[in-house]
Amino acid sequence: MEGRLVTVAALQFACSDDVSLNVATAERLVRAAHKKGANIILIQELFEGYYFCQAQREDFFQRAKPYKGHPTIVRMQKLAKELGVVIPVSFFEEANNAHYNSVAVVDADGTDLGLYRKSHIPDGPGYEEKFYFNPGDTGFKVFQTKFAKIGVGICWDQWFPETARAMVLQGAEILFYPTAIGSEPQDEGLDSREHWKRVMQGHAGANLVPLVASNRIGKETIETEHGKSEITFYGNSFIAGPTGEIIATADDKEEAVLVAQFDLEKLKYKRCSWGVFRDRRPELYKVLLTLDGGNTYS
Repeated sequence: MEGRLVTVAALQFACSDDVSLNVATAERLVRAAHKKGANIILIQELFEGYYFCQAQREDFFQRAKPYKGHPTIVRMQKLAKELGVVIPVSFFEEANNAHYNSVAVVDADGTDLGLYRKSHIPDGPGYEEKFYFNPGDTGFKVFQTKFAKIGVGICWDQWFPETARAMVLQGAEILFYPTAIGSEPQDEGLDSREHWKRVMQGHAGANLVPLVASNRIGKETIETEHGKSEITFYGNSFIAGPTGEIIATADDKEEAVLVAQFDLEKLKYKRCSWGVFRDRRPELYKVLLTLDGGNTYS
């Protein structure tokens, strides 16, 4: 059996609130990942600035830009073409009167392969995304890149097994999740880090595909309508293998470039032989199309 080796990378860094500085940091780390042999390189969620969703502020809508001609996407297209790598690019999208938390997938020749808009939008203390983002309308998507068919979810999407399964059903060979998650402003004792990792490890294992998660580090303070809010992002970016095993992981403080290599041809036949896709019973899963388990009231 002829192999098809692909090397993936997850980047992790602390963001300032200076777009040019953050994009330069992302480029520096993309170059570092390329030197380590990476073919597909994941940058963390909304890396152009602070995670502004700690606050509900009208002025923060100025951070959004249209998809076409977006300066950060254009810069990453040039970088991808120069290095011959694939880069999913997270950004705050303005589309007329709608706004989305989006990712553009840039192929290794600089081609923009299309857009995914975040489907699941959280709303809680420190993570008030429903104020800014419409629910994504693209559906779960798979992108045929030079190196692999990839699926990309965004942060809160990673908690939903349906997201991962939908992408793998469409042929995704690797799953990518750019993320911004850390402490909970309303509860200093709540630490979701290990829960966060285990859920995604489960997606990898349940679907027999590698999974790449990229999260930010550092402490960010935002002036909100109720005073200052602060989140310490816990990093722990990681790459999981097709049984959910951790292949590479970062800590909660240091900038990191993680890499791992997989033989996608070998994994393809492992998925076939394991039988989890052969033995699916979609006709029994209609309950998943309901919010309440399909209960009816007389």
